[in-house]
Amino acid sequence: MFCSRFFVTLHLIINNNYMNLFDVYPLFDVNIVRGKGCKVWDDNGKEYLDLYGGHAVISIGHSHPHYINKVSEQVSRLGFYSNSVVNKLQAQLAERLGRLSGYDDYQLFLINSGAEANENALKLASFTNGRTRVLSATKAFHGRTSLAVEVTNNPKIIAPINANGHVTYLPLNDLAAWEAELQKGDVSAVIIECIQGVGGIRMATPDFAQGLERLCHEHGAVLICDEIQCGYGRSGKFFAHQWLGIRPDLITVAKGIANGFPMGGVLISPAFKPVYGQLGTTFGGNHLGCAAALAVLDVFEEEGLVENARQVGDYLMGRLRELQKSESHIADVRGRGLMIGIDLDVPYKETRQALIYKKHCFTGCAGTHTLRLLPPLCLSRDEADDFVSRLQQVLAL
Repeated sequence: MFCSRFFVTLHLIINNNYMNLFDVYPLFDVNIVRGKGCKVWDDNGKEYLDLYGGHAVISIGHSHPHYINKVSEQVSRLGFYSNSVVNKLQAQLAERLGRLSGYDDYQLFLINSGAEANENALKLASFTNGRTRVLSATKAFHGRTSLAVEVTNNPKIIAPINANGHVTYLPLNDLAAWEAELQKGDVSAVIIECIQGVGGIRMATPDFAQGLERLCHEHGAVLICDEIQCGYGRSGKFFAHQWLGIRPDLITVAKGIANGFPMGGVLISPAFKPVYGQLGTTFGGNHLGCAAALAVLDVFEEEGLVENARQVGDYLMGRLRELQKSESHIADVRGRGLMIGIDLDVPYKETRQALIYKKHCFTGCAGTHTLRLLPPLCLSRDEADDFVSRLQQVLAL
């Protein structure tokens, strides 16, 4: 039996007759197998400083002991059952999230990802006002599923089946342009990232955000703030829009909500009334995901991670601006908290590769010239200094 299996396997390998991954990701030649805090290690034991957190997903740090304990305890009891029965963990999560975020009068709908959160927010808006038109910002990224990708300003990832003419893209912070469209009276929803991530850490201004909120109320449009990347403490407040003095109708969250467990949610104004069957999900809000999300909120409270993001983020941006004075390749530094963009006067590709392969540090990117920093919210000042030193050495090469 062993011999026959061996020769079947050998035959498949020789003839390349086995399933391969669908090759849509350009990959760095690094196999990360372990993490702790703001550090990760590859399969050769090499340590890396993580200033990217796996696309802003790692909020409380890799392998936090409290998170490990809570997730392990839950999966040992029950990992999943359907939304056809009571799940008290969902109610606990809604209560804790509402209290910590300042939205305790809102409602919570749980799903699996940021794209799904935006899909459901857009559907809920359309269910409510019966309209189909959406305003989105140029350079916006809201996901890759049907409606979410249609409101994403990237024609390369919008398939013909998604190009349904629902969306008008407008420049962020150009209130007059948004007002002109809202005055037409046919806009269902307005969706914005108060700090654009993929768009290059571009920030909405308070005047724009407050004016947009007023116009949405005047013209019957639903205001959606996509807080999937910029929310959940990353900006130094629980939500990035809280820097701008607005209160959206719908708030979408994901990424950092469960520190790597796939989860998303929509915070829903009390003005929206739920209807049985209107929204639904199989896996959303499952027991294991809720346990993970509750563990994240425990650590937020116990370790003051939202305030840490503000303080260390301010410190890191200050250090980067000091470096900018002596390093001609840094054209601009901007952001809030631990969501930071570093514009270079050269394409980022070689700099980012040198950071990974020579200085063993992960960052993200945006556009062609921007390094994007989205580290775990537990980043320390010493680790911030370490990153600045590594970046300085790379830029001097």
